[in-house]
Amino acid sequence: MLNGKRITVVMPAYNAEKTLRKTHSEIPHDIVDNIILTDDASQDRTAEIARELNIKTFVHLKNKGYGGNQKTCYQEALRAGSDIVIMLHPDYQYTPKLITSMASMIAYGVFDAVIASRILGNKALEGGMPIYKYISNRLLTAIENFIIQQKLSEYHTGYRAFNTKVLKNIPLIENSDDFVFDNEMLLQTMYFGFRVGEVSCPAKYFEEASSISFRRSVIYGIGVLSTAMKYFFSKCGYKQYSIFNPDGKKLNPL
Repeated sequence: MLNGKRITVVMPAYNAEKTLRKTHSEIPHDIVDNIILTDDASQDRTAEIARELNIKTFVHLKNKGYGGNQKTCYQEALRAGSDIVIMLHPDYQYTPKLITSMASMIAYGVFDAVIASRILGNKALEGGMPIYKYISNRLLTAIENFIIQQKLSEYHTGYRAFNTKVLKNIPLIENSDDFVFDNEMLLQTMYFGFRVGEVSCPAKYFEEASSISFRRSVIYGIGVLSTAMKYFFSKCGYKQYSIFNPDGKKLNPL
């Protein structure tokens, strides 16, 4: 807990048995009130290890996809009575040691959401990010900043924190169940007027860390550009899209 705010870490997991213990060991348990893991029909011992670590664990019997998995994570975090929710991948690509900094920025009212940027500090390539991913990240970010008139250093990190008022008020259920979910959620946060901050975060790329294929990366890139255009057209009043509709389907906090 920080400044009277209950903090929950959610981990959308898929085949994370090799890295889950290491990730869990570095979570700052002195400030984190709840840890929730949603196992998306893994083919390994992820759920078993999570229970051994006394993590509150939910298991999908059928794979729902990266976005679908996060929807469950955030839904259960709301049901747990959280004030701040931090989404941390259990593959140890991002350091859990930044949780305190990210949570503090929200707990003390500086921002409503915080993302951990791999680009700030110029450490992405040093951490092993493939050059094609780095170039596409920079290009997509520049295009998105231009289209939606924002100034983030990147939109594609999988490490982010939210005040639960964000989770309750954006139409999260309207989002994709695939990887573009992250981008849709971040643009929704800004579209509905919430303040987004950034912290610099080193990222590690190694065999056990999750990574999507080149083909899936291309599909993701197309989805990112589509989302940015939907944001633009919705803001200009040309067309209303469900992901930016204030009456769209939201999480149920009960």
